Amino acid sequence: MKGQAKGADLPRIEKLQRRPRSGRIRVVLNDGRAWSLAEELVLEAGLHVDDPVDPATLAELERRDEPFRARDAALNLLSYRARSTAELRRRLLQKGFSSAVVDRCTEEMREHGYLDDAAFAGAFVRDRLRLRPRGRRRLVAELREKGVDADTAATAVDDALAETGATEEALALEAARAWAARNIGKIQRARSDPRARAKLRQNLYAFMARRGFPPDAVRSALHAVLDDD
Repeated sequence: MKGQAKGADLPRIEKLQRRPRSGRIRVVLNDGRAWSLAEELVLEAGLHVDDPVDPATLAELERRDEPFRARDAALNLLSYRARSTAELRRRLLQKGFSSAVVDRCTEEMREHGYLDDAAFAGAFVRDRLRLRPRGRRRLVAELREKGVDADTAATAVDDALAETGATEEALALEAARAWAARNIGKIQRARSDPRARAKLRQNLYAFMARRGFPPDAVRSALHAVLDDD
C-alpha cells in the first residue's frame, strides 16, 4: 500500500510519441512535462502509457541519452557534406556535448566508415582542382585548417595532382585566365595605360599568391594573360 501511495503521487506517462525517422520517442507526462529520448532507452526502461514515473528517473535517462543525441547530430552534419574528424568534433562540442561523449561518437563514426580523413582530404582536393584551382601550398593549408593532419594533407594533394596529371603551372594558368575573364574590361582599358597595366599586374600577382602558386608559375601565368593579348 505504501508503494502504491507513493506511485499515486507521481506523475504518469500520458503519451509515448514515436518518431520513426529519428528513432526517438517523446515521453509526455500528465503534468505537461516532456522528454525526448532514444527509443532504445525507453524500451530498456520499460516505460508504458499510464505508468507512474519519477521525474528523476527521466532526468537520468536524459543524461544517458547524450551519446544518442550526439550520434544523431553527427549523422545530420555529415548528411550535408563530408567532414574531417576534427571538424566534426569541433561542431559537436559547439552544440554542447561533453568531450568524452564527442570522442566516443567520432570513434563510432570512424568505425562505421562515416569519417575517413584520407578520403575526405582526397575528395576535397579533387573538387578544388576541378572548380577552384589552387597551388599545392594553399591546398595543404586549407586541409590543415579543416583539421587534417600534415602528412595526410600532403599525401592527398600529391596523389590528386598525380591522378589528374595537373601541374602547378597549368593550374596557375587556368586560375589566371579565369581572373582575366572577370576583368576583361580593365585589361582592355589598360592596354594604352602603363600605370593601369602595372596595377593590374600587381592585382593578379596578389590574387595568384593568395592561392598558393609558386613564383615561377605565377610569373608565367601573368605573362600569358597580360603580355600576350
